Amino acid sequence: MNMEVVWNFLSTQGADFALKIVGAIAAWIIGRWLIGFAVGLIGKALERGKKIDATLINYLKSIISVGLTVVLILAILDIFGVQTTSFAALLAGAGLAIGAAWSGLLAHFAAGIFLQVLRPYKVGDFISAGGTVGTVKELGLFATTILTPDNVTTIVGNNKVFSDNIQNFSNEPFRRVDCVAKVANSVDVQDAMARLRVAVVAIPNVVASPAPDVEILEFTPEGPKLCVRPYTHTDHYWQVYFDTHKAVVNTFGAAGYPVPETPVAHRTV
Repeated sequence: MNMEVVWNFLSTQGADFALKIVGAIAAWIIGRWLIGFAVGLIGKALERGKKIDATLINYLKSIISVGLTVVLILAILDIFGVQTTSFAALLAGAGLAIGAAWSGLLAHFAAGIFLQVLRPYKVGDFISAGGTVGTVKELGLFATTILTPDNVTTIVGNNKVFSDNIQNFSNEPFRRVDCVAKVANSVDVQDAMARLRVAVVAIPNVVASPAPDVEILEFTPEGPKLCVRPYTHTDHYWQVYFDTHKAVVNTFGAAGYPVPETPVAHRTV
C-alpha cells in the first residue's frame, strides 16, 4: 500500500516536486551570493565614508545579512507552497525549548544593541569582559569575538559581556606595570632605588609622564621589598613588564648586591 502511494506521488507530482527542489537549491545558492555581494558593497560604502568605525560597520553588516537571509528562506518556502503565516504558527507551537532558545538569542541581540550605543569598547581594544581577556576582533549580532594573548579565538555572548564587569585597557593613553624587587638588609635602599629609576627610565616604550614609581613597598625579614612601576601603552605592556624584571636583575647584579637571605636564629642549648 505504501509503495503504491509513493509510486502514485512520483508518477503524478514527482516531476513538479523535483523541479521545486532544484529551484529551491538554485534560489539558495544565487540568493546567498547576492546577499554576500550586497553586504560587501554596503560595507565598502560605509568604510569609504569614514564616519562610522569598523565595529559599527561589522554590526550593521551582520544585521543586514541575517535579515536578507530570513527573507530568502521565506521565499524558498513559498516555492513549496508554505505560507509565511503557517510557518510562523509552526514556530510558535514548537514548544518551550525553542522559546527558551530564542529568548536567549534575543537577550544577546538586545545586549549587542546596548553595547553599540554605550560603546564601552571597539574593535582593536584590549579588554577583559565575560571572563575573557584579549583583543576585540568583532562585535557581532549576538556575540563578541576576542583574540586572547595566547592566540585563541574566543566567542563570548553579548549578554554575558554586558551583564558582567568590562575592563578596557586601551581606553587610556597608558597603564601601570607592577613589578617588585627585594634587596638585602645590608644594601643601601636609597642607592638601590636611585639605580632602578635610572634603569627603568631607559626601557623602550616607558612613558616619561608620569615618571616610573620606585618606592619601598614593605619590609620583610630578608630586606625591604621595592615596588617598581613604570607606565606604558597597553600595546607594549608585556614588553615593558619583562624588560623591567631584566632591568632589576641587571642593575642589582652590576651593583654587586648580595642575594636576600632569610635570617636564621641559632638556639643555644
